[in-house]
Amino acid sequence: MKEFKVGIVGFGTVGAGVAANLLNNQEVIARRTGIKPVLAGIADLDIVRDRGVKVPPELLTTDAAALIAKVDVVVELVGGTTFARKLIRSALEQGKTVVTANKALLAEYGEELFAVAEKSGADIHYEASVAGGIPIIKALREGLVANRINRIYGIMNGTCNYILTRMEREGADFEPILKDAQKLGYAEANPSLDIDGFDTAHKTAILASLAYGEWFGLKPIHIEGISQVEQSDIQFASELGYRIKLLAVIKQENGAVQVRVHPTLVPKNSMIGSIMDVFNGVMVDGDFVGQTLFYGRGAGRSATASAVAADIVDACLDLNCGSVRRVPAFRRGPQFTKLTPIEEIESRYYLRLEVLDRPGVVGRIASVIGAHDISIASFMQHESRTNGKVPVVILTHLACEGKVRQALAEISQLDVVTGPVKFFRIEDI
Repeated sequence: MKEFKVGIVGFGTVGAGVAANLLNNQEVIARRTGIKPVLAGIADLDIVRDRGVKVPPELLTTDAAALIAKVDVVVELVGGTTFARKLIRSALEQGKTVVTANKALLAEYGEELFAVAEKSGADIHYEASVAGGIPIIKALREGLVANRINRIYGIMNGTCNYILTRMEREGADFEPILKDAQKLGYAEANPSLDIDGFDTAHKTAILASLAYGEWFGLKPIHIEGISQVEQSDIQFASELGYRIKLLAVIKQENGAVQVRVHPTLVPKNSMIGSIMDVFNGVMVDGDFVGQTLFYGRGAGRSATASAVAADIVDACLDLNCGSVRRVPAFRRGPQFTKLTPIEEIESRYYLRLEVLDRPGVVGRIASVIGAHDISIASFMQHESRTNGKVPVVILTHLACEGKVRQALAEISQLDVVTGPVKFFRIEDI
């Protein structure tokens, strides 16, 4: 049975999980595949701290370059976009197969690294970079390769999904639940990467490029986070049959591609709307296969380590058969030269505003909306509050976002509107 040497660079939470997987399940992998990935070393600046994994001391080193030189597969788990970028470039230039979980690096420098891999005849595997243990990368590259991808919807940040789930279930506000998420380890001390949508955007950039064969990067992605979602929005959405999710939206319409991340109303009874708590889900709609849903844990040591280990096995199988780049890490497809700006998309909208409880108010608002070619689908008004103000919720039919923004700017100037107008997009999945 042929053995392949695997070197891990980065001995943090995920690195420890991968090491444990290779050490504990090596025989299982060997029986199933006929090859044996052997852990040949782990490089990290700190090789003393206990990670809860029993690793033979001789496998630990602080010399990443020396480890790369002696292994067949390099596993990059240091994170970040500086040292990791140099490390991966160096490994690829030496013709080494690379496995990484680094979504931020791929989102920002993926095109560069894939070009280096192609030039040297090396390979990059990156299943764990999107949605943890969910095999969505392999599905897009192989399982759905015979489909034109119409659209992808993704809930790909467990922290945000946990917060929104608890807001719905408990009727609580955003801030106290965020603090709970930090105490439980679901959110970082500085939670911006998660709650402001950037973590989801990194993953969205990768999926969009796989779906449409063009490396879009982060710059054109419209990104909004969930801190603007209030308890009243959760309640109104529920009354109307929707849930609010931080949703990645990737779709092609009329020869152009939309790539955006923002809080979105989705039907409660939809597949994507049923994903709760810290779980992730990605729905892919192909022209032949129809709708498919990939669901599971999107983060954490074990789920991510599972995806990294699967990539390691794939890499070793390719090396064993002499078929490196059998499925290229990224291959260009038909070019979508136009990315639709957010102002030009068409969507349905949820509008919420607070107005004075006076006769004719609703008519004035409806008049402004109609003047911008926006059609109202439904209207909700609760009883007046003690301060003489009343919340009004409007759902629209399909409308151009630019016109919606213009209408809302005009509505906010009306003397009967007492605060900023809130709006979210709706995806009737």
